[in-house]
Amino acid sequence: MQIGVETSKTLDERRIFVVDEDEITRAALQFMLHDEIETHELASLAEAFAKGEEWLKPDVLILGMSILRAEGLEALARIAERYPAARVLIVAGQEDEELGLAALKAGAAGALMKPLRIEAVRQKVDTVLGRAGGAPLIQLGGL
Repeated sequence: MQIGVETSKTLDERRIFVVDEDEITRAALQFMLHDEIETHELASLAEAFAKGEEWLKPDVLILGMSILRAEGLEALARIAERYPAARVLIVAGQEDEELGLAALKAGAAGALMKPLRIEAVRQKVDTVLGRAGGAPLIQLGGL
C-alpha cells in the first residue's frame, strides 16, 4: 500500500536502516517509510553492521534510544567510522530528553519525536537526504 507517495521518491536508490530493540517501533517506522525508500529493520548495531557488509551501505540510520542506552554515545562514533556518509536520526520520547540532546551534540543529525507521525517521519528523512519536502531537523522546545 502506498500512502501519499511521490513517484520520484520511489525511484531513489538510497536506503535506511531502522535499528531499535523495540520491535513495534521498528515495524512502525518501516511501514511509514518503505513506500518511499528502501527500509530495513534491525534489532542491534551488530545486525546493522553485518547487513552493511553483505548489502549496500545505509544512507540513514534511525537509531532507537534503547541502542544508545545499551551501547552509549560511543555507538554514534562507531556508526560514523563504519558508515561515514550516513546520517543518524534518533527516535526519542520526552523522557529521553537528556540522552537525546547528548546524542545530538555527539553527532546525530536530528530526532524523530514520539509519538511518531507518518508525515513528520517522512519530512525528517527527506531533510537528512536532501530531498524536497523536508522539515527542520531540530524543533524549538524539544529535541
